[in-house]
Amino acid sequence: MVAAARKLADATDVTLFGHVNPDADALGSALALGRALRRRGCTVRVSFGTPDLPPASLRDLDGDGLVVPVDEVPAAPPTLVVCDTGSLQRLGRLADRVAGTIEAGGDVIVVDHHVSNTRYGTLHVVDEHAEATVMIVLRLLDELGAELDLPIARCLYAGLVTDTRSFRHASARTHEVAARLLRAGVDPEATTRPLLDTHPFGWMGMLAGVLGAAELEPSAARGLGFVHATVRLADSDGLRSEEIDSVIDVLRTTSEAEVTAVLKEMAPQSWSVSLRADSRLDVGHAAAACGGGGHRLASGFTAQGKPEDIIESIRKALGEAPFLD
Repeated sequence: MVAAARKLADATDVTLFGHVNPDADALGSALALGRALRRRGCTVRVSFGTPDLPPASLRDLDGDGLVVPVDEVPAAPPTLVVCDTGSLQRLGRLADRVAGTIEAGGDVIVVDHHVSNTRYGTLHVVDEHAEATVMIVLRLLDELGAELDLPIARCLYAGLVTDTRSFRHASARTHEVAARLLRAGVDPEATTRPLLDTHPFGWMGMLAGVLGAAELEPSAARGLGFVHATVRLADSDGLRSEEIDSVIDVLRTTSEAEVTAVLKEMAPQSWSVSLRADSRLDVGHAAAACGGGGHRLASGFTAQGKPEDIIESIRKALGEAPFLD
């Protein structure tokens, strides 16, 4: 933490990345740190591999206009900070910038809370016990002596409320941080509603169709139950990525299933898979077996092929996943 703060304190040009299809934790972390660095006189840019623009629900967080498209990111940024990204693969089109920076003698600072982080940078600020990467970023900001103004606090709160599932998975320390952000002026209703409680009417029809075709396997996942659903391109036509991502939050309420999986078709026969566990099985281990990674209770991977084959690979991986204490 101290070493990373010293590097950033001396930097004059900093590029910050979030993972592909950034969520509030990835983008909020990058924007909060980016705003603080710009106030110190740094040249700052924030980017991510896909899509070309942030999700609509997150765009208001970028009040400083820090987000730039991939083609405006230097091939070898002098200082690169990668937020909430467990592996190079999760950077998509921007993965080559990590090697470019390292080969040019620059710094690659990885700030993350994923237990599966592969340590691909030159300096790592990784705390797998943090509920969200924004928790680590706040500690970094404090080390830098940065002012916690309202725009920064909003970015941090957005990441905190989403990655803790509205504080369902939050320690006393996390609630203390939330209180600090509220004291900085964050309006919790105004910040949270666009992230979690606002959907277009078309989302209702998509959700009805996808959930209507969901399947429950009570004996799978080591006898704890497995429920899964598939979102095809035709289902998601005209909807934002965040609408599709929200399917798993509804499906995971299935009381008969410990593990939930949602397959999202990103291109024909190309899938992004999200896994969630209630409390008893390590889906991070299962995701790693399928080529991905993440947390013990929330993880994912990408895959090619037929959905039934992907479900079979998940089923097998869950059969070998360890129980949690």
